[in-house]
Amino acid sequence: MTRARLLLIEDDAKLGPMIKDVLTEIYDVTLVADGAEGLAVGLAGEFEVMVIDRRLPALDGLGVVKALRRKLITTPILLLTALGTTGDKVAGLDIGANDYLVKPFEFEELFARLRAIRRVFTGEGRTLLVGGWEYYPDSRTIYSPYDGRILLTIKENEVLKLLAEAPKRTFSRQQILHAVFSTTDTTGTVDTYVHYLRRKTDTNIVLTVRGQGYRLGQP
Repeated sequence: MTRARLLLIEDDAKLGPMIKDVLTEIYDVTLVADGAEGLAVGLAGEFEVMVIDRRLPALDGLGVVKALRRKLITTPILLLTALGTTGDKVAGLDIGANDYLVKPFEFEELFARLRAIRRVFTGEGRTLLVGGWEYYPDSRTIYSPYDGRILLTIKENEVLKLLAEAPKRTFSRQQILHAVFSTTDTTGTVDTYVHYLRRKTDTNIVLTVRGQGYRLGQP
């Protein structure tokens, strides 16, 4: 499993590498500094998401998006721009971009917008953040910053969902047993599935609170 591949087309010599460094926390980032080259890379590679600056040398961002869509590339695209008028945003969306972020921006918002357009594209449903991981309980999927997409079993997902929807709460084994498992199971079953979750994802995804039970961790 690998991290989701992201194509970043940004010509600013300082901003481009900075954005790449931050996005690399979650994504496998390819940075290109020119519109024509970015289009060629976008057509040749398989990317899960693209971030494209509107003002680019050789071919501007709108031209890149238009050309990608004409070639039936459906990858979700986020446009970055210093042009923040309603008309500018409409033009970007109408040409085929999925979202539009105006510079300057906070990286937290950039991550959130990328999660949103990927969620709509993949149909994986709502997102819950588990540390630096993206968790989609509706599709039993969690994305690791290191290993990519991980599919959970039904019971693994129900345990993680219970904890993730109340991240500050500690659940006793009995409470988890009652919420997730059948009356014929024992608290040992809870411990077993916590072990499965940790082994499949990260040892810190579920924390043991001594004498109390389990709570959501921060992998």
